[in-house]
Amino acid sequence: MKALISVYDKTGVVEFARDLQKTGIELVSTGGTHKTLSEAGLPVRQVSEITGSPEILDGRVKTLHPIIHGGILARRDNPEHMSELATLQMDTIDLVAVNLYPFAATIARPGVTLDDALENIDIGGPTMIRAAAKNFPFVVVVVDPDDYPWVAERMVEDGLTIEERRGLAQKAFQHVALYDTIVAQYLRGQDGDLGQELTLGYRKLYDLRYGENPHQQAAFYGDPSPAGIAGAKQLHGKELSFNNILDADAAWRAVSDFKEPAVAVIKHTNTCGLACHEDQAEAYRRAFSGDPVSAYGGIVAFNRTVTGEAAEAMRQVFYEIVVAPAFEQAALDILMKKRDLRILAVGESQPQGEKGWEVRQVAGGVLMQTPDILEEDPQGWQVVTDRKPTKEELLDLAFAWRAVKHVKSNAIVIAKGQTLLGMGAGQPNRIISVQLSLKAAGQASKGAVLASDAFFPFADGLEVGAEGGVTAVVHPGGSIRDGEVIEAANRLGLAMVFTDVRHFRH
Repeated sequence: MKALISVYDKTGVVEFARDLQKTGIELVSTGGTHKTLSEAGLPVRQVSEITGSPEILDGRVKTLHPIIHGGILARRDNPEHMSELATLQMDTIDLVAVNLYPFAATIARPGVTLDDALENIDIGGPTMIRAAAKNFPFVVVVVDPDDYPWVAERMVEDGLTIEERRGLAQKAFQHVALYDTIVAQYLRGQDGDLGQELTLGYRKLYDLRYGENPHQQAAFYGDPSPAGIAGAKQLHGKELSFNNILDADAAWRAVSDFKEPAVAVIKHTNTCGLACHEDQAEAYRRAFSGDPVSAYGGIVAFNRTVTGEAAEAMRQVFYEIVVAPAFEQAALDILMKKRDLRILAVGESQPQGEKGWEVRQVAGGVLMQTPDILEEDPQGWQVVTDRKPTKEELLDLAFAWRAVKHVKSNAIVIAKGQTLLGMGAGQPNRIISVQLSLKAAGQASKGAVLASDAFFPFADGLEVGAEGGVTAVVHPGGSIRDGEVIEAANRLGLAMVFTDVRHFRH
């Protein structure tokens, strides 16, 4: 019996090879792996010794040879196959342990060149893996160093069952599929066209206790180089749930949309509190004031390192999660006194989806789109009413316009002083969203501004807003009744601007 071992990641490979040797398996290897095993004192033959052909093209061709692939692919239950091997004086290869060049790590490096990327596309490795996985009833294929111990134990004992071999083969094909997907995504580029075929590549980060509900199975998967919540480090607290992850992602996306110091409070993926202020503790207090009732049990996100003063301001409120780029030690000393509070440090990364494509699943398929990211200049908005917004109103309109992106459509936001006072989310009727946002804002809506994620199809939404004390409005415009809406705004004394951009969030 022969085992062919050729790995880029050398983790555990010496111990694995030593355990295999105990079973009488002959070790065969290539290049760097051969050197590692030899230096560990293990008898191992070079692939070139087996094939009679040297490695060529700077190692690009080592294992692409009939002696290697014949030994892997021959069916042991096929007399003709075995007779042909004997005639050609080829031996079977009964175990293949291979992992691949670090393509994902290579392209993640700043300033990586196309030549560097192409040199790290593995050819021989995936070919051997696929061959071994195709012939799994007779060949054991191992691509994950975590599988070395138990595979070696089975080999020492009675060998692997057909179910275990099948599981390793499935894992091997998935491993190569992920690798090819990463290569294809890189070659397509962030601005590439949507192709006729699509594969998505993710690695499991960890299993979850359950999904949205206890009867649903769930796990969390991340991109090969995860960012945002997928790349966050949990510093404290209970394990994250399915819903926790969705809410934390919504919170991080909301604050990441602001260049100014911002704090968001999220409940059920909707922004129920949001504020910008140079004093972080004050920004938190203002965000909390937007909806103190809904804040209970919610998620808080900061787009700056959390200070001890901000943590102190949060002390009396129960939250599920606090997420931020980082935390001062004084903040951790306060927050970690809450045993179950989950504390997530995201670093300086942007939310996943800020680059590349966003994917959403529907029954029987997926939808893909570029992320909703635009550099919008409020100075370029179209003032459509007789009254122009004041400087203060324009600042609040810009704040409200960014905030409304992060509320489920039909979305309405009431804001003043760079603070979200009330919002209406997910209503089939836009006027109901206006009413809900005003109810949440209460008397604070007097002199506030209103943002709508899409145009007002009728004047009634503006009329309700004006009754609540709103003085300025921002929305995309573009309705066939824009004239009626503008006329109503003038009649009500409102300042109104059109952005010509819509921010639906379904």
